[in-house]
Amino acid sequence: MAGALVTSNDAGLSVPDWPTSFGSIYKMPQMVGGIKYEHSHRMIAEFVGLLTIILAIWTWRAEKRRWLRWLGIAALGTVIVQGVLGGLTVLFFLPAPISSAHAAVAQTFFCIAVAIAVFTGRAWLKEHPRVELDTRRPSLFTLALLSIFVLYVQLLLGAMFRHHGLSWWPHVAHAVVVATVISWTAIRAISVYSNVDAVKRPAVLMLGLMVGQLCLGFFAFIARVMWGHDAAQPELPMVISTVVHVAVGALLLATTVVLAIQVWRHVPVSFEERVPRRSGDPVTV
Repeated sequence: MAGALVTSNDAGLSVPDWPTSFGSIYKMPQMVGGIKYEHSHRMIAEFVGLLTIILAIWTWRAEKRRWLRWLGIAALGTVIVQGVLGGLTVLFFLPAPISSAHAAVAQTFFCIAVAIAVFTGRAWLKEHPRVELDTRRPSLFTLALLSIFVLYVQLLLGAMFRHHGLSWWPHVAHAVVVATVISWTAIRAISVYSNVDAVKRPAVLMLGLMVGQLCLGFFAFIARVMWGHDAAQPELPMVISTVVHVAVGALLLATTVVLAIQVWRHVPVSFEERVPRRSGDPVTV
């Protein structure tokens, strides 16, 4: 949200240097104009980086699951890449590809952090998974992965539009694809696996967030494209609608990741192996 505030207020170069701020690493600049958005964003990023360092060290020392220790390292690596991309965005004067990559890596880090929270949660550690084999094609897990993919594409298209690297219409057109895939995935999960709460809950939340996101996108489009294209500076409705739209998009992506994790655990894909008999007739095992 802090990053979206920077972009929505056109404050990306309010602090013109990096990694210092007006030549200093520790001095607080005057928080006026766009500086209050840009420098606040940097301070929040530093705090997130510190928390991630603690998380990675703590996970590596205390966690017995090796793959989860490496996931903590992945979170740290992602937040480092995120910081470097943010610095390059300033040093190269807001190039759209780097700024969009900065937005995409931020969402990736957020999803990794949410996944770590799921894997270390009490429910994950103590519950006994209720496994139901998925015999449908495409499988629910495939649909969940497809949902993550189309959301990432939508994220990149939206970031390119916000950073003036692309027109608005690819983002709007692809929203139809996102709505179709998300609805397909959520309805399949709710209708077929309503008795598996770990799958049903994120599916219901995902569907609700998608509806809200479409409404927010509509308001953001009106405020930014239809009403605000000739504005001398970003107006409050444009800023609020865009920031909330970005925030709900992040929640939607993270919820979809959680759904994919829970589907992988509770609704594994059923594989059929065909073994030929001596008579030549196949038998399903």
